[in-house]
Amino acid sequence: MHVSIKRVYETPAKKDGIRILVDRLWPRGLTKSKAKVALWLKDIAPSTELRKWFNHEPDKWREFQIRYRSELKGKRQLLSVVRDQAAKSHVTLVYAAKDERQNDAMVLL
Repeated sequence: MHVSIKRVYETPAKKDGIRILVDRLWPRGLTKSKAKVALWLKDIAPSTELRKWFNHEPDKWREFQIRYRSELKGKRQLLSVVRDQAAKSHVTLVYAAKDERQNDAMVLL
């Protein structure tokens, strides 16, 4: 099983395998054909309330991870979708955030 993460705005590559978008909102300015997203799991993303609270503020990162992992406990079925896909092929979780180290895909990974 191999899973990686990548910004959705980066050029899709064959090595990405199955690209799964893990954001609640569709990335701005990006068409579906250009994004090459095979699956959009918007419900696996942090809740709107948590996303707005975090606001990509670095000092909230640790608490964001705790709160998001707590939310994920209720999303086991969606996590199974990712695991099932990863058992068949390489999976790349794609996200739109500018911060490549502090984002929801990093927590999922």
